[in-house]
Amino acid sequence: MAEIKFQVYNKSGGGATKAPATRRSKGHGFTTKCAALVKEQRSRIYILRRCATMLVCWYIQGDD
Repeated sequence: MAEIKFQVYNKSGGGATKAPATRRSKGHGFTTKCAALVKEQRSRIYILRRCATMLVCWYIQGDD
């Protein structure tokens, strides 16, 4: 199975300094990571669906 990689961007817009982690940000970080993973998987499924549709269309047109 392929390894899944994803990036989570800091939305605070801060500079190079990092703020210490708080209890509240841990839950939010997990939610953000899950949302990013879901978005990536939806994108992959969309691309696969488009490719499959094109292949089927080409196959059907080739039967003429």
